[in-house]
Amino acid sequence: MMDGVTQSAKDHELVLVTGPSGAGRTTAINAFEDLGYEVIDNLPLSLIPRLIDGPPLGRPIALGVDVRNRDFNATALIELIDTLTRDPRVQLSLLYLDCGPDELVRRYNETRRRHPLAVAETPALGITREMDLLAPIRVRADHLIDTSGMSPHDLKAEIADWFDRAGVPGLAVSVQSFSYKRGLPRGLDMVFDCRFLANPHWVPELRALDGRDAAVAAHVQSDPRFEEFTTRLRDLLLFLLPAHKAEGKAHLAIGFGCTGGQHRSVAVAEMMANALAEAGWSVSKRHRELERRSASGRPLGSG
Repeated sequence: MMDGVTQSAKDHELVLVTGPSGAGRTTAINAFEDLGYEVIDNLPLSLIPRLIDGPPLGRPIALGVDVRNRDFNATALIELIDTLTRDPRVQLSLLYLDCGPDELVRRYNETRRRHPLAVAETPALGITREMDLLAPIRVRADHLIDTSGMSPHDLKAEIADWFDRAGVPGLAVSVQSFSYKRGLPRGLDMVFDCRFLANPHWVPELRALDGRDAAVAAHVQSDPRFEEFTTRLRDLLLFLLPAHKAEGKAHLAIGFGCTGGQHRSVAVAEMMANALAEAGWSVSKRHRELERRSASGRPLGSG
């Protein structure tokens, strides 16, 4: 009997993709299709359990779910998540695509589309209603991606890093740098503050560079606390990652912050990502503020 349960535990691999309208669900669904997933969008919630009653497809399924689903409500979705989680035949992941309200308003104004929860009102009202509606679902997410500063290409790449089954199996690690001025990125599992390290911003010839530059990295590494900090941090992460993997976690997001998100956090994130990759972990990198600077052409704050 136990052998049967063990075998059937892999029968159905489901990814539920949800989040506020305009956050990139269509782009995400297309990305899953490119990765070889069976993609179904806007299937009524009441029909989703029927997907696991038939024979296994032999490939994972990505289901797009949001307020436009015919019988959508937050309580029903949470009950569905609980039901599927308890089913020994199902491996379930909930991917929540988040986005800042201001960015969602900008996207709606740009496309001139009506919000599904405010057809005869302003998009801002619909966005507020939808975020309130989805709040209990957001906290249940296994994977959270903030698309506020992402292009469609960036989002597809992020999904490929996390969900490409042809890649390295096991725990996927996302290493990110950010500026504390703009707040913590959503979805981080661990956060480390790098603001105590020597700041290249105050060196004129380094100010315009970033932490990927060898000269900037060397300046940060010249801080007498750097070696002990990074050694202890690397050892801590190499101790924790196997524990998270053993608990069944598929993805882990680690953030490194500094004042401007340009120098110290980038240098440490680059070094730590390389160290984890050398140890055999599947690692992706994202530098939030550098992406914003590249998109806008604006200079960053001190870093």
